[in-house]
Amino acid sequence: MRRLAVALACILLAACAQAPAPPAPVPSTAVQPTAAMEANRRGEVSLRRGELDSAALNYREALRLSLAVEDANGIAANTVNLSIVYQRQGRYEDARAALAPLLERATLAHAPPHRAQAALRRAVLDLEERRAAGAAEWAERAAAWCGEPCPLAGAIRNVQGQLALEAGRIDEASAAARSALAASRAAGEPAEIANAQRLLGMAALAAGDGAAARDALGEALAIDRELGISRRIALDLIGLGRASVLRGERDAARIYYERALAVSTADRDAAGSSAARALIDTLAGSAGQPQKPEK
Repeated sequence: MRRLAVALACILLAACAQAPAPPAPVPSTAVQPTAAMEANRRGEVSLRRGELDSAALNYREALRLSLAVEDANGIAANTVNLSIVYQRQGRYEDARAALAPLLERATLAHAPPHRAQAALRRAVLDLEERRAAGAAEWAERAAAWCGEPCPLAGAIRNVQGQLALEAGRIDEASAAARSALAASRAAGEPAEIANAQRLLGMAALAAGDGAAARDALGEALAIDRELGISRRIALDLIGLGRASVLRGERDAARIYYERALAVSTADRDAAGSSAARALIDTLAGSAGQPQKPEK
């Protein structure tokens, strides 16, 4: 059961385009020309609607306008936003290339937190493509650029914890999640608090502890529903379904998986829908087989 939990965790992490801790789209706070601000706003609206082509078009325009006036904050915000959209589209090389204005081809002296956020994005992209060494290196760069106190500490520790989980280092993953949870609570970052709780839940699943997984994932779900982050809601529901399977509660697991499928379908998340369907099919296929609930 533990080996199965680890394998399912890896499948789920690979299928989810935003798990556990890519930074949310960052609105530009700089004083920008009206056209750039409007393009950024249109991009944000399109992204929330799941209209990814339109979001990419508008963020590219906002980035172009920001580059034209050397608006460092606008460049940073729209660079990260564009990378997030490309990631959602599965265009990983484009998502990496989009970060160049903050990393490889920076023409301005960007603030270290902006470079740290770009490095964290690179870590997340490498993590999703199972490039563990690259992800670890970029996470370390993000921490170094961020300095102390680091506003991204929770997100960085969440990425490092996920790397540990993927490598089967469950205790290390749990420790990183607890560190991320403390940092995120101190910074008042609810999205990263939820990510840390989800990581704790995934680590508990890998350890075969359905009760601990249920508690942590329930906390994550409550926050994600309040924030309205559909993809993470679906992840929480899938995790809760897996916790139910560990506890021998097959009917509850099916309901969680079906809820995850409904959320992913409404969010136009093909990968999330596919993952939920696969788990529903697996559960149906194992019906009638003897189950060993956790003690």
